[in-house]
Amino acid sequence: MKKAKPLHHRDTGTRGILIMLLARPAVIANGRNEVHDHDESSTILWCAGVSTCLILLLRTREFVHSALKFVDHRPWPLPSGPWIMQQIWNDLLFAHWPVASEVLQPLVPAVLELDKFEGQCWVAVTPFRMSGIRIRCLPPLPGLARFPELNVRTYVTFGGKPGVYFFSLDAGSQTAVWSARATYHLPYFYAGMRVNQQNGRIEYHSLRDELAEFKGQYRASGPIQLRPQGSLERWLTERYCLYTFVRNSVFRAEIHHAQWPLQDAEAEISRNTMAGAAGILLPDSLPLLHFSKTLEVLIWPLKKVINHKESVLVPIQL
Repeated sequence: MKKAKPLHHRDTGTRGILIMLLARPAVIANGRNEVHDHDESSTILWCAGVSTCLILLLRTREFVHSALKFVDHRPWPLPSGPWIMQQIWNDLLFAHWPVASEVLQPLVPAVLELDKFEGQCWVAVTPFRMSGIRIRCLPPLPGLARFPELNVRTYVTFGGKPGVYFFSLDAGSQTAVWSARATYHLPYFYAGMRVNQQNGRIEYHSLRDELAEFKGQYRASGPIQLRPQGSLERWLTERYCLYTFVRNSVFRAEIHHAQWPLQDAEAEISRNTMAGAAGILLPDSLPLLHFSKTLEVLIWPLKKVINHKESVLVPIQL
């Protein structure tokens, strides 16, 4: 996997200066570069220089997130403009079922085209844990930094960009539910959720109400594999935007992450009414299962899509 070209080169020179300053305090005034073991002015100058360089390094690093080092797997270039949110997705299970388009079409806005793999639509029930959630340039916020989440989704395309359409997203944080509904117009619901891990097996229980419950346990059953282009697994998981439909308008939010480090998985699901709560009857067949231990994700602002191509920024509404 190739690395992306550095977005900024300013840190190279700054790092060199920092190394020099850390190596030995020196008097720079009057063109001298002499070491003085007990020179107070030299120490003050050295400390000031180190502080300045650290600030420059931190500012540079803020723009070059580690997730941006790998971009060749993306189906289209990175979005213009800065990302605004970071999340880490942990212990994630993809449980996919084939579902007929006739079942899904009435549940998806007509303007969004159902995306199909070899003529087949798919629906996923996806439990996982979020952590490391923060707004760019800000530390994690109390009550919003980590919580379980479970979503029900299918796949659509609009304006030539395939993405994800969510029927529901259940979260174990009321604050997160309120924030996501207000800012990204997504169908979030609060649910009582409990996640435990024992010997590599994830025990997961989510209960929104008597109509929407998931209870089961799952684990990885194979090595990490980067799925090849053209495979069903890659088609299902490598999605770099989400869609929502509000007030007769299509909205899109772009995301970025490294290619999914997928593992084959096994699961014992004792109760799953999540898709049914959205009006989707899942087939009796066993789901296609994949597991991912952890993935860093960057998220861009929600935008209103105009004429399938142009986008305008949607102000955050709190």
